[in-house]
Order: sequence, then structure tokens, then C-alpha cells
Amino acid sequence: MEPRCAQVSRDTLETQIKVSLNLDGTGESKFDTGVPFLEHMMDQIARHGLIDLDVFCKGDIHIDDHHTVEDIGITIGQAMAEAVGDKRGIRRYGHAYVPLDEALSRVVIDFSGRPGLVMNVPFTQKRIGKFDTELFSEFFHGFINHAKVTLHIDCLRGHNAHHQIETVFKAFGRALRMALEADPRMANKMPSTKGTL
Repeated sequence: MEPRCAQVSRDTLETQIKVSLNLDGTGESKFDTGVPFLEHMMDQIARHGLIDLDVFCKGDIHIDDHHTVEDIGITIGQAMAEAVGDKRGIRRYGHAYVPLDEALSRVVIDFSGRPGLVMNVPFTQKRIGKFDTELFSEFFHGFINHAKVTLHIDCLRGHNAHHQIETVFKAFGRALRMALEADPRMANKMPSTKGTL
């Protein structure tokens, strides 16, 4: 399989973003976004997905974190779509259950070519420190619309909001890792009866 890497930039009046990723990495990451809690969560994607991920963002966080979080999701999605290519030979589907103390989340992903998000995370708090928990749906909406994947996210239990979202991001990384792996039985075939994804 060819190296699956991408570098994508996004430049708007609200954010200037650069994302670099390697889908066949070792989980190394570098972040400079001005949103520390999001960086902590993106580190889970890299570490558990074995994806090398660098994200630089200069955003209008003097207003709030909304544009920065959403646009980072968009840009990572664009980079993911570019790096994965035509999807020949990958497993396509991935899923993971991840616990953290009392919390448990399940994430299921399909590199379907069709954006879709079902997210059921009943947050027990509106904020984690200074971070608005509602922004995570903006991150994942941005991601799925540009990576063109179908994503189901369920937090099955938990009362600590930090634990809830951390289990989501760890499970997301693990599901990505499974879906993006080369399937030796596929022999570089398209994982779809349509012949394209």
C-alpha cells in the first residue's frame, strides 16, 4: 500500500489551519490551536488510531471556540479523505467500545462515501473547564461532511463529562484504526458491491 499522507490548509476570516496526517503512523502528534481540551482529545485520536497528526490553528478564540473547533473538524476530514484515497483494500468498517472508569462509549464508522452522523452523548455538564461540550457535535459534523463517512457515536453510560467525551475520542481513534487497516483478504479490491466508494 502506498503511503497514506496528506497536508491540508484552510484559510478563512475566522481561522487559519494547517493539518498534516499519516494514516500509517505511530500515534505521534503536535498541536497548537489555543484550545487545550480539544488538543487533549485529538491526542486520543492519534494515539489510539496510530495516526500521526499535526494541527496548527490560529482562530478567533477571543470570540469563542466555535469556529476553531468546527473548522479543525472540517480540515481533518479533508485530510482524511485525501489520505485514504479510493479506499481499495481497506476494511472500510470499524467499531470500538472504550471504558474509562464509570463511562463507556461505542463508536462505529463506515468509510461509505456518504456523510452521516448519529451522536447520542447525554453530557452531564455543559462545560468541561472552559470548554463547551456542545462543540464536539460541531467537530464531528465538520469531520463527517468532509471525510464523507457515516459515524455513529453513543455514550452508553457515565456521569463525569470528561470521562464521557474521552471515551468517545478514544473509541473514535480505535474505530478509525480498524476501518483504515489493509485487509489482506481484499487483495486491493474495492470494499463495495457498487465498485466505488
